[in-house]
Amino acid sequence: MLRRHLLLALAALVVVVLVLENTGPFLNAQFTAMAYFAIAAGGLTVLTGLNGQLSLGHGALMAVGAYSTALLLRSANSLPLPVILLLAVAITLAVGALVGVAAARLHGPYLAGATLALAVAVPGIPLFFGEWLGGEQGLTVRMPEIPTWLADAVYFVTGQDLTSIRYLAYLSWLAVILVFVLLANLSRSRVGRDWRAVRDEDVAAELAGIDLGRARVQAFVVSAGCAGLAGGLMALSARLAAPSGFALTLSLLLVSAVVLGGLGSLTGALAGAALLTFLPPLVTGAGTDLGLSDVQAAHLAPLIYGLVTVLIVLLAPAGLAGGLRKIINRRRSS
Repeated sequence: MLRRHLLLALAALVVVVLVLENTGPFLNAQFTAMAYFAIAAGGLTVLTGLNGQLSLGHGALMAVGAYSTALLLRSANSLPLPVILLLAVAITLAVGALVGVAAARLHGPYLAGATLALAVAVPGIPLFFGEWLGGEQGLTVRMPEIPTWLADAVYFVTGQDLTSIRYLAYLSWLAVILVFVLLANLSRSRVGRDWRAVRDEDVAAELAGIDLGRARVQAFVVSAGCAGLAGGLMALSARLAAPSGFALTLSLLLVSAVVLGGLGSLTGALAGAALLTFLPPLVTGAGTDLGLSDVQAAHLAPLIYGLVTVLIVLLAPAGLAGGLRKIINRRRSS
């Protein structure tokens, strides 16, 4: 199974290079957004799809990763960017462990309510500590310089200069590939089987010797780490870490992306992230072309996104990945 996942990762890396080298700066930025949404949705897929815990506070955990990245870039100029992102993930893991331990005995609507309170409370923290966290305006995130050896290597392979936008897109998609390989192998391991057992029947899982609290905390911590990495990449892409970027809406959009793609499926998380990234700008552009004003076109995007969500839930309750899997199984059986 590991060999198969590594081969898929290598194929994905080739596709990423071909796509990024043949698209412009605007699409590179959109692919970066799709990458950090995919990482956050992948972590939420593990938490909700494999372990059965519903979290409405992952936007807050992304805020922890974003602000950690912004602060580390200010104080640790000598550290490489990947190291700074790993440190931001470690900080978010610690916060996730605290929240996970506190919520280990909660499940269902109680856990959703607790994480909802987290999503509402965390964006307000920078307002109280404005001197260190920038207040409502947030912190400006400095994009580090591209390593010379990497720029030379990319130019040698592709014949094109490596811009900061494309560098961040490459970094983001390398993170997606690594995270998805780790999550895919983790879901196939004994830990993943324990998570499924707790999701399906917690009483039977406890009788089988599985520690319910530990399994739930593990899933929450893994999911929090993914959210922290996604938040750090999001801050780098926007060049800003501000409370308005991590409101409750972000957490709800992540849940909708997981539902649209398919609970428990990493492929579904990728599909949900693609819809979340490309559908609103596409609808807004189409509305403008049809003669709507900019404000009307902007309000049309969430309407169409909501209608698409309703249609997918009605026509494919298992999400896009589940519906596609069902079609393939039908054709094989016939």
